[in-house]
Amino acid sequence: MALPTFLVKSTPKLKFIRQIRKLIDGELHTVCESASCPNIGECFSHQTLTFMILGNVCTRQCTFCGVNKGTAQPVDPDEPERLVAAVKKLGLNYVVITSVTRDDLPDGGSAHFATTLNALRSTFHDLKIEILIPDFRDDQNALKLVLEAGPYVLNHNVETIPRLYYQVRPQADYHRSLNLLANSKKIATTVYTKSGFMVGLGENQKEVFEVIKDLKNSGCDVVTIGQYLPPSRNHLRAERYVTPEEFNLYQEFGENLGLKVHSGPFVRSSYRAEEIAK
Repeated sequence: MALPTFLVKSTPKLKFIRQIRKLIDGELHTVCESASCPNIGECFSHQTLTFMILGNVCTRQCTFCGVNKGTAQPVDPDEPERLVAAVKKLGLNYVVITSVTRDDLPDGGSAHFATTLNALRSTFHDLKIEILIPDFRDDQNALKLVLEAGPYVLNHNVETIPRLYYQVRPQADYHRSLNLLANSKKIATTVYTKSGFMVGLGENQKEVFEVIKDLKNSGCDVVTIGQYLPPSRNHLRAERYVTPEEFNLYQEFGENLGLKVHSGPFVRSSYRAEEIAK
């Protein structure tokens, strides 16, 4: 299935990618590279990126994701301080941090998230931090620990419609993700909540509208919607390419519900995160 013209993106300029890698000393991971994001050239050219903590090997087997899967690495206790050093080098005012899913850890990696946030906040007092977290297997103590560390935005993606979970996210649960977002609002009312999902995987418009309504009812503030693009030939294939007009329809529907919606072919959960947060 050939890409339509609205999904053709200019080739990333390697000099920007090399520049970012040099600035962070090659000792930190970015989801931009690990997940083969199509926006990497654009984002790196503006010195924006999403740090990925807790290693670069995920313990889950989601069929859409380009991140390596398998046996996870030991947690690196020095990672938070290296991230602080990278933020200082890059001169960032807004930082986005995600992680692989660590089902091998009793707390799902929440303590490492909290340590990382605390290290950043103690060094940069005006820094805004957005975190994109896994579901922590519905562990409320883990969620509370992360929220107590004071993120500006808490992001957790539902990724797709509930009907496709068995195919797209076999080890996740749609309602568990909705509960995480709802509980986040109950625990920390002043923290913005955000979620995102992909289209083009076989869903219909009615199902997309239902997901948007579910996110609104779960207390979400911001929703991102983007086209699924397989990171390789070995990943789940796209069923169709959603037109810009349809993306506009979803954005209008969500905004009429009172949500802030960022919807478009190349939108990803962390794409232009600082701009959206403003």
